[in-house]
Amino acid sequence: MNRKQKRALNAQNKKNNANEIVSEKLTLFNKLGDECLTCGEAFDKQNKEMVNEWYVIVRQEEEKVNLYCPPCWDRAQNIVENFMSHIESEVEDDTESTDV
Repeated sequence: MNRKQKRALNAQNKKNNANEIVSEKLTLFNKLGDECLTCGEAFDKQNKEMVNEWYVIVRQEEEKVNLYCPPCWDRAQNIVENFMSHIESEVEDDTESTDV
């Protein structure tokens, strides 16, 4: 196989891979819900503002798409931050008690 044929074959393989990736993404987009997973607020796929502001979490292994409105996302982020700071403070307390 000469160099020209190899380049053509590589280009064709890249094109096929790109088509597969786009196909997978479109399949997952079709699984996008019509409401927030947490509070049930309606989501309009045609509204550009909603599309830009809402959070879409894709779990490819599970082929699951979760949709969250901004207030629910912010609440979840705050809960995680509080939990992480609580865990860190417990770890610090444990290390201080073992140092004595």
